[in-house]
Amino acid sequence: MNLLFIIDPPEELKAYKDTTVAMMRAAQRRGHQVHVCTQESLAWRAGPVTARATRIALTDNDEDWFRRDGGAESPLKDFAAVLMRKDPPFDMEYVASTWLLSEAERQGARVYNAPQALRDLNEKFAIAEYASLTVPSLVTRDMAMLQAFIDEQRDTVLKPLSGMGGTGIFRVRRDDPNRNVIVETLARHGAESVMAQRFIPEIAAGDKRLIVIEGKPAPFVLARIPKAGETRGNLAVGGKGVAQPLSARDREIAEIMGPPLAARGILFAGLDVIGDWLTEVNVTSPTCFREIQDQTGYDAGEVFVLALEARLGR
Repeated sequence: MNLLFIIDPPEELKAYKDTTVAMMRAAQRRGHQVHVCTQESLAWRAGPVTARATRIALTDNDEDWFRRDGGAESPLKDFAAVLMRKDPPFDMEYVASTWLLSEAERQGARVYNAPQALRDLNEKFAIAEYASLTVPSLVTRDMAMLQAFIDEQRDTVLKPLSGMGGTGIFRVRRDDPNRNVIVETLARHGAESVMAQRFIPEIAAGDKRLIVIEGKPAPFVLARIPKAGETRGNLAVGGKGVAQPLSARDREIAEIMGPPLAARGILFAGLDVIGDWLTEVNVTSPTCFREIQDQTGYDAGEVFVLALEARLGR
């Protein structure tokens, strides 16, 4: 099959840890042809949605991981599947890309994760559909409501709805002398919505990433353990990734959420769990395949490609 991956510029990907590279390598091992394009190359001209797609051959060398092998502007519907793997930020250009991908679907393209689901499931706010699985939470741009929430919960985490990799996340206690300026900065004096959640002390044991492929959880999670002096476990800010077996509570959360996500066209989701509580639902470009594979041998990339083949009836 010809597969198209929509990615950040390939020169910027760190193959030694990149989940999309793991997917592409698995696809190539199974005999599929891998093509890539960037978000900027998507186009519509009163006809098919197209992309300037480049065919690549992947190597096993993380320092020199691909070779270009020709390319052309091609309709998205001509590929067996289109994999949207562009990293956030989830800004208006990302939304515009999902509009183009939805039009490509109407023309016959098979797109994963489904563009409508990408638009509907904000990675922070998606927990609203599963409120019983998470701690007390609030989304608002009303600064008085945010302040009242901090007073009520005493120890909280505040974060922007559009961030990734731990950017813009603050732990705010009721007696924090900086709480006013943090609220003002994140909410931009009432111009931008913010998520507030009760602080979960179990973050010290790690922010767990649950891999869910076609509605089913992988047998391992990656616990991203904060470095000393940090409350964020994100790998991008220095957290240490430790693979662990899926716990009974992790499985319970994944089995509640997995089938409905798959039904919405989410082939791969990354659920974030701290302690026993769901905190985020990552669907744009979730990660952690390589870290889990390197520590356990579990090849999530191959499991993903097998699920994709099953979706496509191949």
